[in-house]
Amino acid sequence: MSEGILHKYYLNNGNFRINKWFHYFDIYERHLARFVGKSPVMVEIGVLGGGSLRMWKDFLGGGAKIIGIDINPDCKKYECPGIEFFIGSQDNSQIINQIFDKYQNIDIVLDDGSHLMHHMIKTFDLMYNRMNSKGLYIVEDTHTCYWEDYGGGLRSSKSFIEFVKGKIDELNAPLSRDAVESTEFTRSTSGITFYDSMVVFEKNRQGIRQSMITQGM
Repeated sequence: MSEGILHKYYLNNGNFRINKWFHYFDIYERHLARFVGKSPVMVEIGVLGGGSLRMWKDFLGGGAKIIGIDINPDCKKYECPGIEFFIGSQDNSQIINQIFDKYQNIDIVLDDGSHLMHHMIKTFDLMYNRMNSKGLYIVEDTHTCYWEDYGGGLRSSKSFIEFVKGKIDELNAPLSRDAVESTEFTRSTSGITFYDSMVVFEKNRQGIRQSMITQGM
């Protein structure tokens, strides 16, 4: 169980709007704890009322830089020191390039955008390999992967969940006896964690895999 810092912030929020599933907060704290006080750069896609960006800023510490992406130009009014907005669609490569041109050391990406399958996959392809080598990529609300009106459906080839299932094979490629080819994702990823309505990718450059045997006399 987490310390509940984000739970408390969320429940006591009387300022800008925050819209999150309550069970997400333990997951956030579990994975974001290592960035607290380390001045990380975080991108959140889909910011609505702007409140979540202030929550991340408060949680991660004063040195954190928080960047929002949203299609609504009104979001610019929520900018303040340490919080910046880029206006445009999450699958627009020009917008993503603008962000990486300005912030070349992005530690955390949180996709809480449209939750459309083609957006989720395109954004991952545009951003994941350009993040810091020990970064964290989180995709929220993956229950939409099972909804046809979001481009998904159970075991649909267009579903982001099916896309991630393929990434599991890539992660295990070095031990697949050449059944799966190693990729940059393989070399740069240490783990994928599935939760109810959320997937978390943890980046870490991989070395040569070794096993050992220990035994008593």
